[in-house]
Amino acid sequence: MRRWRIEQFGKQNLRLETVPVPTPGRGEILVRVAAVALNYRDKMNIDNGSGGAQVAPPFTPASDMAGEVVALGEDARRFAVGARVMSTFWGGWLDGEWPSHAVALGAPGPGMLSEYVLLPEDWAVAAPAALSDAHASTLPCAGVTAWSALVEHGRLHAGQTVVLQGTGGVSLFGLQLAAAHGAQAIVISGDDAKLERAQALGAAHLINRRRTPRWDEAVREMTGGRGADHVLEMVGGDNFRLSLQALRQGGRVSVIGLLGDAEIHASSVPLFLGRPTIQGIGVGHRRALEELARAAGHAGLAPVIEREYGFGDLPQAIDHLERGPFGKLVLRLDR
Repeated sequence: MRRWRIEQFGKQNLRLETVPVPTPGRGEILVRVAAVALNYRDKMNIDNGSGGAQVAPPFTPASDMAGEVVALGEDARRFAVGARVMSTFWGGWLDGEWPSHAVALGAPGPGMLSEYVLLPEDWAVAAPAALSDAHASTLPCAGVTAWSALVEHGRLHAGQTVVLQGTGGVSLFGLQLAAAHGAQAIVISGDDAKLERAQALGAAHLINRRRTPRWDEAVREMTGGRGADHVLEMVGGDNFRLSLQALRQGGRVSVIGLLGDAEIHASSVPLFLGRPTIQGIGVGHRRALEELARAAGHAGLAPVIEREYGFGDLPQAIDHLERGPFGKLVLRLDR
């Protein structure tokens, strides 16, 4: 089988190698991978290992895949041969609080950029019949992150307002979840073309952050002075202050990305006056992915994929990831 491997940090060190197909051990499943969705975390890991703790070469990148079970190890009973499955982002986090033994796939856990992967059967979830393999592969990280922030913890419901920063995979999942729950979405981006595409997906309001740097004030105007119920904080740094100021009293900020700064900065005054809930979102557990998979079929969620690449085109896909796609990028193993 073919798999991607990196022996030293840097995308120039990615190598496509040929190795034997592994044999499943006790409690494991062997999956023939059909599609792998890329996350910005994968680029960070490839660049310098900054996408997670204890990431060091050599490793096979990427955490998110959909494929077909082709062999079972002894005592593996969760899936039958032929079942379509998705990987979970956290191996070993099934429900409840995050356990210390959980491991993130794609480094330091097993990577999905391989024609076949071995997984403990508990590290996989049935793929929704309503989604193709390419679309299903986008759920484990970006989809579950948005679901955990807005539904699992945020209790999203009709009549609420959600602020989404940027037009990456998490934000566009958040946009679709808001629409499915009867909430309105405000999308912030520095790209008018991407804002127009977000509007076509159902965004109620658009803010170009380059023309409106005080976007928190614009959010308050759009909500009649009330403020937003939910803000997905994707940037960090001083942007966090604006996220707090855009909230209604008792609103929620979900800290998801730190694309601008690994630290977050804000005055304590909005905390005293606004009484917000601030929660870090580290993707989510297996149950969240199972619930999202069910919702995808019932609510007709359609993950946004900007482009599909062939398996051998990983370097080009990483370049595209650096430019900032609208939604997700997926590698197809049948290409």
